[in-house]
This record gives sequence, C-alpha cells and structure tokens, in this order.
Amino acid sequence: MPSLPPVLLPPASLPDLEFFAWLLHAPSVNIELHETFHKQTCRNRYQISTAQGKSILSIPVVKTFGNHTPFSAVEIDRSQNWNVIHFRTIEAAYNKSPFFIYYRDYYEDIFLSPPKLLVDFNLGLLKLCMKLAGIHKKIDFTVKFSKTTEDFYDMRLLIMPKQKISHEWEIKTFKPYIQVFSDRNNFLPNLSILDLLFNLGPESTTYLKAHIPGK
Repeated sequence: MPSLPPVLLPPASLPDLEFFAWLLHAPSVNIELHETFHKQTCRNRYQISTAQGKSILSIPVVKTFGNHTPFSAVEIDRSQNWNVIHFRTIEAAYNKSPFFIYYRDYYEDIFLSPPKLLVDFNLGLLKLCMKLAGIHKKIDFTVKFSKTTEDFYDMRLLIMPKQKISHEWEIKTFKPYIQVFSDRNNFLPNLSILDLLFNLGPESTTYLKAHIPGK
C-alpha cells in the first residue's frame, strides 16, 4: 500500500470516523469551503446511535442564493427549534455513555447558541471534536472551487455518501467497541465522532490511530 496522500475533505457537520481517520493520518488536510451546497449530505447531516438503531439528524438551512448558493453563504434556518431538538436527542442517546457527562457542556454551549452560518457551526464543532479526540493537526481551507484536483485525494463526495461508493482508500472494517445500546443493537460502525467520544473518551485517539484509510 503506497503512502497516504494529502486529502481534500468536505465541510462536514459532526463528521464520521472515516473523516477523522483522514484528519489523523493524512500528511496534509484541506477542507472545501467554496463548493455549491450539496443537500442531503454530511454538510448538514450526521449519524448517531439510538435505542432504535442508527438515526440521521439534519440541520435545516437557508440557501440565500437558491441552488447556486456556495457553502460559505449557507445560513442555518432559525425559524425552527432544531438545535434544541438535536441536543435533547443527543442527550437522550448518550446520557448513559461513560464520557457524556464530561463533554456535554461543551456541546450544549454550541448547540443552544448556534451562529448564523452553517460553515461557522460546522468548523466550531470540528475544532472542539479535534481537541477532545486529541488530534492536533493544521487544517488548510480552499481559496476557490475546483471540480477536479491533482494535489489531493478528493473525499468531498465520499464522506457519508447518499449511496455506498467503493474507493481505493476506504476503511474496510471498523473494530467494534461498546456502544450505549450494544445490548439491543448490533455494532453500528462509522457513526459521528460523537459516538466514539462519548463511549471511549480519551481512548478515541488510540481507536482512530488503528484505523488507517485504505486498510
């Protein structure tokens, strides 16, 4: 297996473990900020574990320029009470996890006072998750949109895709860990980083180190 390439990642909301494996292992990381907003993707959706199984939470948005709105201009829809609902859903799902009590206040502060722009919400949460996961990595951001790229491996449409897409650097297997509802559900792999942090806490870094893209 050749060395892992630099990676171009989407501006995801509370992204999955594959995203964070790239953050940890890639020699350099760029995040796309200038693409046109892709609906029903990781840009405003994330996956958690509940008593009923996997649940996808979606952040309602306002596209100020219609279908041509760049991601950097997408606003969070403040006409809905989504942020309180999301946090209560997360709390109900993870309040019995080992580390939720230690991290809940950080997330509550962000969810209950979200910024105007989705990009600021996503990046604020990303910064927090990286800190809690022990990932100290410099991230660069695109300065303009390019449909294709030669300098980076393009993961923009491969993180939490609408349909499974196989590619040469996918992580084939995620090692099971104890989840809150392991007594009633099979292991749910590659959920939002929230699931890993609330269940493994400081051991999240060790888990991610063991999951290298392409293996």
